[in-house]
Amino acid sequence: MRGRIIRGIAGFYYVQTGNQIYECKAKGIFRKDKKKPLPGDYVEIDILDETALTANISVILPRTNELIRPAVANVDQALVIMAAASPAPNLNLLDRFLVTMEQQKVECCICFNKQDLVDEEWKDKLRESYRNTGYRVLFTSARQGEGLEELCQILTGKTTTVAGPSGVGKSSLINRLQTGISMETGEISTKIERGKHTTRHSELIYVSEDTYIVDTPGFSSIELYGMEKEELQDYFPEFADWEPECRFTGCAHVKERDCGVKTALERGEISRSRYENYCQLYEELKNKRKY
Repeated sequence: MRGRIIRGIAGFYYVQTGNQIYECKAKGIFRKDKKKPLPGDYVEIDILDETALTANISVILPRTNELIRPAVANVDQALVIMAAASPAPNLNLLDRFLVTMEQQKVECCICFNKQDLVDEEWKDKLRESYRNTGYRVLFTSARQGEGLEELCQILTGKTTTVAGPSGVGKSSLINRLQTGISMETGEISTKIERGKHTTRHSELIYVSEDTYIVDTPGFSSIELYGMEKEELQDYFPEFADWEPECRFTGCAHVKERDCGVKTALERGEISRSRYENYCQLYEELKNKRKY
């Protein structure tokens, strides 16, 4: 029988097949092959007890992708949620997350929640920061139910990993989305004992057919791994249009003269906060190599 892993914890994997959830263990061959099942994996299972809904995972089907942070497979896109206010948005943390998604070749959307706490001027300022990046930016209010229709359109028919710092209203927004898109989640939530509390593990939340949300633990910091400083500019997509104007091949866009990226910055074509965060991350990666 074929299904999809929606949660893994303490060696047990919960596999959804239609409207049923089976509690599964992975066969030992996966340990031998050093392949660990992940939330999001499509798998074949062998039923052990149809009444108790227990089974073994016998086959992990080929993955379209595999994310390291968060650990999840077969994701179509990422949605990073920040608060527009209370707490104030940490754009450095946001840009770190965007860089990790670019590194893993996952499309990303930015959602500023709690829009009911800010005015249009502040929203315009946040939009401007990401104007030429190619990222879709939207504003929502989980408390007021605002912006959910647009968000639902983005999510429908896709598997979306949802991430954000603690306190931005991520869980409230996800609970709103479950109600807004589908009412079919009650049985599944009961089976895996998902409550409306802080997320401790990555898990797929079934929303409707072919639509899943990957809820992930909140983060307060993000380290950049497996990346050289020279790669970083590739993960700031707005730089690409201006790099041909750089005088020097291999320009890092930090201290060089006649830099196309810095010229675009002075013309307002590139967000100053984005550029400053780039420089900070560049120095961070540069200093890592010394130790």
